[in-house]
Amino acid sequence: MQAVSGEAVNEAHRSGCPINLSLEVFGDKWSLLILRDMIFGGRRHFRELLSGSQEGIASNILAHRLKSLVEMGMLSKRDDTTHKQKVIYSLTDPAIELVPVMAQLGAWGSRWLPVTEELSVRARLLADGGPALWQRFMAELREEHLDVPADPPPDGRTVRERLHDAYLAAVRETGLQTRDAAGGSATGSASRSVTPAG
Repeated sequence: MQAVSGEAVNEAHRSGCPINLSLEVFGDKWSLLILRDMIFGGRRHFRELLSGSQEGIASNILAHRLKSLVEMGMLSKRDDTTHKQKVIYSLTDPAIELVPVMAQLGAWGSRWLPVTEELSVRARLLADGGPALWQRFMAELREEHLDVPADPPPDGRTVRERLHDAYLAAVRETGLQTRDAAGGSATGSASRSVTPAG
């Protein structure tokens, strides 16, 4: 994904405003949520994204948005060597660099909107961790999705593991059940590697 020249902006986009251009990439109802689920939930396959969606995305919309995100350079895809009919989606660097944006969106939503404790605890941790935590998380995502080596986690746990643990603790406190990767219910079991990404 590269910056667009002034002439190309006028032909292909409504304006050259960076906010407008950003919204043209992920301003629809679903694209940012798909990226959220990949970043925070570790989901990389179509079925994981479909069954793990807190908001209940339809399969045809998911397929369309994944195709669009690949075309816009936010995701890449490759065949899954473990299964002939599956593909693995990976975040690209422009998508990974949305971590600070998502942290700020989560902080804003937690401050001004009627969020639930279990789905907002990660947003608070990201906001509290600030740029140092965001940079660490982005380095871990680059290692996971782009094969760029990252330093070992300072305390032995990745940022996603720390966010996941906070989510599970909030679930235990509220006594709620969570949806596991297959869409079934589970109490706050730490045995799952893919969790709701809210």
